[in-house]
Amino acid sequence: MTLIKEFVNQEEFIGYYLLKEVEVKLTNSTPPKNYLDIVLSDSSGEISAKLWDASEVDKETFFPMGLVKVRGVVQTYRERLQMKIIQMRPVKEEDGVKLTEFVRSAPIRAVDLIHTIQATIATISDAEIRSIVTYCVDKVEEKLMHYPAAKTHHHAYFAGLAYHMVRMLELGEFLCGQRTFLNPDMLRAGIILHDIAKPEEMVAQLGIVSEYSTAGKLLGHISMASNWITEAAIRLDIDLDSPKVMGLQHLVLSHHNLGEWGSPVQPQTAEAVALHHIDALDAKLQMVEDALNTTAEDEDWTPLIRGLENKGIHRLRV
Repeated sequence: MTLIKEFVNQEEFIGYYLLKEVEVKLTNSTPPKNYLDIVLSDSSGEISAKLWDASEVDKETFFPMGLVKVRGVVQTYRERLQMKIIQMRPVKEEDGVKLTEFVRSAPIRAVDLIHTIQATIATISDAEIRSIVTYCVDKVEEKLMHYPAAKTHHHAYFAGLAYHMVRMLELGEFLCGQRTFLNPDMLRAGIILHDIAKPEEMVAQLGIVSEYSTAGKLLGHISMASNWITEAAIRLDIDLDSPKVMGLQHLVLSHHNLGEWGSPVQPQTAEAVALHHIDALDAKLQMVEDALNTTAEDEDWTPLIRGLENKGIHRLRV
């Protein structure tokens, strides 16, 4: 079977893939016709696909998280590869394929990522900060084992959120050693808490987000996490006006930096400035790594990456 990262323009193929996203749309023709706008994925990556002239049976047959056998041809559209589906059917038991074979996951085992996060929490010397972080992590610990960090942009796979946290913690430890004016307790806490409400913001299965929850749509993970810090302080009898509580809330509320990116305030503490840039650095480098890993080795350029100003990445060969 051809992996998605191995697809070549104008190649015809037959293979098994996971229906990551499926949406019924209408063409611009007269009269308009139904088609299925699809994202297919496997362990190597994902690709946009179209099933033209979709029938009523097609609309009632294909849903997200289903495995399908596909015959199609790869084409280039706006500098990106996409698939024109010729035939598609649901996988049958006799095909002998399993859902887990098609799921991308973090390169480190989820149990090891959670162990690192818990070990880092134990190093927070301030008891009140440590208690607040523990309270918030406990709310989502089971989901943290498998949730992605985002729907599409970065770490969008099984255990991606925990992997994102751990990579950020590594960057944070380096910065605290280099920039001794940073408060290690606050920065560690901010890294762990900044996306802690993502598992309640998104609905996901096996690392694939199907939709945003009602709370995710109405509140978003930033305000939800800030509320959890307040809730923790109340439960733990910690003064809500203390610099610790306010500092932790500021870290969460400002980590996207700008209002158009979701933050109601900009970073205004040393730790908040550090957190924003650590988050952005890890997210953007992960986008680059994912794009390179899911692009065929003989290709010099990756597809355009939306999170990097819609630029492709050149595979430098030196």
